[in-house]
Amino acid sequence: MPKRNGARRIGILGGTFDPVHIGHLRGALEVAEQFRLDELRLVPSARPPHREAPQVSAEQRLAMVELAVAGVEPLRVDDRELKREKPSYTIDTLESLRGELEVDDQLFLLLGWDAFCGLPTWHRWEELLLHCHMLVLQRPDADSEAPEALRNLLAARSVNDPQAIEGAAGQIGFVWQTPLAVSATQIRQLLAEGRSVRYLVPDSVLTYIHAHGLYRAPN
Repeated sequence: MPKRNGARRIGILGGTFDPVHIGHLRGALEVAEQFRLDELRLVPSARPPHREAPQVSAEQRLAMVELAVAGVEPLRVDDRELKREKPSYTIDTLESLRGELEVDDQLFLLLGWDAFCGLPTWHRWEELLLHCHMLVLQRPDADSEAPEALRNLLAARSVNDPQAIEGAAGQIGFVWQTPLAVSATQIRQLLAEGRSVRYLVPDSVLTYIHAHGLYRAPN
């Protein structure tokens, strides 16, 4: 993917990060390197409209993400969604970010396959591609099909080679990844049972979890 003169490439990976773990971080780093991103911003959500409320506070989740990416280029933390007093709609984040970038800068929204298939339930989802490209992360063994509501969008906007994505926004590329078999749900369950999660989260995050007594089962 050749880089245009002066144009920057910014990636966005949103989530509750409850807690952030090596699956998030390794996947993000691989995409950042593959697409030569200038930055890949992890964006913790405050009140995700499609998920249960996080178990720990927004401030604690932000602190863990900041610890996880400290010194790891080109990963960054973007806390704009935590500053809102309303649900974390992706379209609001994209509009806000796009307003800070140059007109030629490329914005890439990273989505897992399940999240992508759920797009028709998102707030103002038809407008997302006005502000960004989408990189859909798929496993090599994925065999499910996109819902009917996305068929026309895929026919019009998807590209065979994600490295060939051009322009500031508007296209969809699929990136094949072999995900690590780890989830935040699994980590929370292990911690609630008093078991170790070492090597599933960065050491700095593990230290923070233990120091603040996070995810323990109620007495």
